[in-house]
Amino acid sequence: MSDQESDSAPPPPTIRGNPYPDDTIKILLATDNHIGYLERDPIRGQDSINTFKEILQLAVKNDVDFILLAGDLFHENRPSRDCLFQVIALLREYTMGDKPVQVELLSDPNEGKADGYNFPAINYEDPNLNVGIPVFSIHGNHDDPQGAGPQGALCALDVLSASGLLNYMGKFDLPLSDADAQNTGIAIRPVLLRKGETHLGLYGVGNVKDQRMHFELRSNRVRMYMPKNKDEWFNILLLHQNRVRHGPQESVPEGMFDDSVNLVVWGHEHDCRIVPEPVAGKPYYITQPGSSVATSLADGESMEKHVALLEIQGREFQLQPIPLRTVRPFVLEEVVLAEAGEEEGFDLSDQITVSKFLKSRVNALIDRANDLWDERNTKAVEEGDEELPRMLPLIRLKVDTTGVSEMSNPIRFGQEFQGRIANPRDVLVFHRSKKAATRGSKVAIDQPELSIDDPELSISEKLSKVRVETLVREYLSAQELQLLGEAGMSDAIQMFVEKDDPHAIQSHVSTALKALMKGVQANGDVDERDLDDVLVKIKEQHDQEYAEKIKTGKSTKAKGKQKAKGDDSDAASADSMLMDVDGGGSDFEEQSDPPPPKKKAPVKKTTAAKAPAKKAPTKTRGKKAVVSESDEEIIELDDEDDEEEEAPKPTKRTNRAAVLSQPAKKAPAKKAAASKAKPTTQGTLTFAPSGRSSTRAAASRARGKMADTVELDSD
Repeated sequence: MSDQESDSAPPPPTIRGNPYPDDTIKILLATDNHIGYLERDPIRGQDSINTFKEILQLAVKNDVDFILLAGDLFHENRPSRDCLFQVIALLREYTMGDKPVQVELLSDPNEGKADGYNFPAINYEDPNLNVGIPVFSIHGNHDDPQGAGPQGALCALDVLSASGLLNYMGKFDLPLSDADAQNTGIAIRPVLLRKGETHLGLYGVGNVKDQRMHFELRSNRVRMYMPKNKDEWFNILLLHQNRVRHGPQESVPEGMFDDSVNLVVWGHEHDCRIVPEPVAGKPYYITQPGSSVATSLADGESMEKHVALLEIQGREFQLQPIPLRTVRPFVLEEVVLAEAGEEEGFDLSDQITVSKFLKSRVNALIDRANDLWDERNTKAVEEGDEELPRMLPLIRLKVDTTGVSEMSNPIRFGQEFQGRIANPRDVLVFHRSKKAATRGSKVAIDQPELSIDDPELSISEKLSKVRVETLVREYLSAQELQLLGEAGMSDAIQMFVEKDDPHAIQSHVSTALKALMKGVQANGDVDERDLDDVLVKIKEQHDQEYAEKIKTGKSTKAKGKQKAKGDDSDAASADSMLMDVDGGGSDFEEQSDPPPPKKKAPVKKTTAAKAPAKKAPTKTRGKKAVVSESDEEIIELDDEDDEEEEAPKPTKRTNRAAVLSQPAKKAPAKKAAASKAKPTTQGTLTFAPSGRSSTRAAASRARGKMADTVELDSD
């Protein structure tokens, strides 16, 4: 955010009056820890784990009620054993203990638990565990679930959740085929908490493809399960998506979330914008903590890294940024050699003189980084913290070499700074300024991808307009690969680039070659002259099988699992939230475009027998007992004057937290004839009204009332 924007924006909210400790929920916010980044680097290998340790220490120091993480806890989808071991050890040391948990869980503790096992999904509800500081986290794009089959998609967070060290939220099943994708939206079930008179709802949305999230939001197919008395709840939405637009539908607009949300915690973006920012026309704020470790030497990473202490009381909140001391200082600067040569009076063709000038600039950056470290260290000591030894800084000098014919080797240049900086191999980066683009050469972000073989484009226009994924796909298809399939190789390269998986290409090549060898052996003795024809047939067969797996969602990279048919596990249960999705279908609305007409649902109303909810086990060793008894009633919403149609068969409930309690309705057909669409409504959950409630900032007072609700009365 620019200085002008920050000056015009209203100040961040604060809790008015004296805070009540018994009613105030204290949360430590962090995101994008990227544990395991450069773990084999002798200098920077322990940076991410050291900063994660500092975050846990800050949680203990500030006596928070729980820790909230917004994705990318791990840098790789399959973290190393050493990386996983250190995270487990740190979570056990700093989050387990006999400190009473002050927040009471009001939602179902079994919602989202591991399928086939009896321990609850929320770790401090397990009587066999002694949790002092609960940790809630969603997955990001680096540590998202991978795999398919009877056990469903799993990730490293599932391992931590099953071990009782972390509460994994924001999980939901993705459709297994294109046909299912047309009828399936995203349902977000909350984790409902209470401390005194403060009610808090946590809504987590794990990372999905930005194109799909963009489509789901614009199609009004994102459903949030909201309590009926939502005016008494403070709602936090966690998501891990692109905030800055990178292409058509490759980001999530800030203003498309439900007005019932009070605070959005945005992950994935690494630049720190942790001070809450208002959204035009919306009552909620957005906080973007940024990453806790620099994973690229870019401008956004050079900002000081922070976590936040979030305090919530009633409907009001305040956020205090806390700087991280274990993060290496990072200083970045750009120099234009042509301009510097004129100012300093040196010859650009003399490499020795140019190299001497660049070394002087790097030395100046090192001094500035060390001064920055000493300044932060002195301030921390004044506040009562211990002094930390100076860390080697990260230095990046971007050099514009326009007009310079030859430059020295940047790796050899950086060797002279060994022992003084943490990144001597990439301290310099050379680039040339692009020529002034004409109107016809400007990149239109909403235009379709341009082919590398477009005859109307010059070479410079091709390089500036063609996207990398298009270039890779067309290059592979032009090579006429004899052994490896183009589609599988393209996906492996995408995994290597986007997921930072160094073994993706090697694993794909090894698997493909083994499959080819088995195919050749299955044909018996093959004459050498016929070997090429046999390989072509086997490759075509494998390409066809791979395409079918991708189409049906059964490949190893697909998310979700096969849902069994004819299972009535979604019927009334005393331990479920029992919330039904209404005919409206979504709580997310785009104000610029009206929602499409909704398909009529049958007029149906059933009532399940009331059954008392199970009592939560009493915690031992100083734990606060959570006991709740409630009578529950299912009421399916009525749509008057609806046409009756056959109800779809219920699907088997999976272990993903946000699977709908009833099958999603088919997407509305596009018809020319206009029909009156009923206003969107949402399934809701009712708790006993609190004794008192406080008001939120004036921005949320214009929130509309929701109708057609499902009630759950609690004694």
